[in-house]
Amino acid sequence: MRVIPAIDLRDGACVQLVGGSYTNERVRIADPIGVAAAWADMGFKRLHVVDLDAATGRGTNRKTVKQLLAANGVRLQCGGGVRELDSIEELLAAGASEVVLGTKAIEDREWLETAADLYPNRLIVAADARGRNVTTRGWSETLSLDVTTFVKELNQLPLAAILVTAIDREGRMEGSDLTLMRELATLSLLPLQASGGVGTLDDLRDLADAGVSATIVGMALYTGALETSAIIEEFSE
Repeated sequence: MRVIPAIDLRDGACVQLVGGSYTNERVRIADPIGVAAAWADMGFKRLHVVDLDAATGRGTNRKTVKQLLAANGVRLQCGGGVRELDSIEELLAAGASEVVLGTKAIEDREWLETAADLYPNRLIVAADARGRNVTTRGWSETLSLDVTTFVKELNQLPLAAILVTAIDREGRMEGSDLTLMRELATLSLLPLQASGGVGTLDDLRDLADAGVSATIVGMALYTGALETSAIIEEFSE
């Protein structure tokens, strides 16, 4: 399993939110380019970049995303508010290794199938969940769709991975939703990426044992709860 540092963008800064709430911002660093360079220098080979403003309809950090893509030699999977085929093409052309899709991919199956056919193995679908229910619109809308049902429906598409964030645990460092992630790893024929709640090395080991292919980690890295060198040694690609 690989560990991927998260770079969440808000108003041009790198931030970390608790529980996905814009009113509960715990970390803010003004220089996301410097943050990305620091993670790369420490030995991480891949970063996860999300434009929170675009995801929630508050604006865009596309300029910063492109600066990140241009400035780093590591692989960057990028998402947040990507709802047009042209946006996928733009991010891939700018150097994204994969593009992460959320709301549009969940709401419009025909569009998702078209995108997956055009960009096979270059797209990651974010099936983020509050409890077991899929959310959209930057986690602001919770659907009646069970995340396990949705993940099974994705199995036949040529996707690079599925990313599931346990929203209620996001930023809390109190442990991942291991029961859910283990179930999803069993159901999914595609690589499963997990996010939300990681606070210790044992949390990462449990996810690896559950069959998760990659874990996105934010708060525990930014607050120093997790020692970077230990992660690199145990979970290097």
